[in-house]
Amino acid sequence: LASPHYLDWLASQGYLRDPKFIRYLDYLQYWKQPQYSKFLVYPHCLRFLDLLQHEEVRTVLTNDRTICLKITDQQFYHWLHRRRHIVEPEATEAEISEAVGGGAAEAASADKA
Repeated sequence: LASPHYLDWLASQGYLRDPKFIRYLDYLQYWKQPQYSKFLVYPHCLRFLDLLQHEEVRTVLTNDRTICLKITDQQFYHWLHRRRHIVEPEATEAEISEAVGGGAAEAASADKA
């Protein structure tokens, strides 16, 4: 479920309208439990799983075949830029401030003065 192209394929094959498959999606909710989710390689698939629980999302995926491209683009740009927002454990206050958009270091300095 982590691949928008797979979601598109499911929609094109009619799975997102099949009551048996919808029940299967509900069954897959157990993957959200920590003892299972720690094994996921692409944990954002849980977000897609949550979205697929809603009929309106399944309908949009089925009716608008271009949505796959839009989701793919958003996923790509998230992965491309996410490193900017990851703060290393040994990062300095200035590095943390820069990573989250600035201002935190200045505010901390003003509090200390």
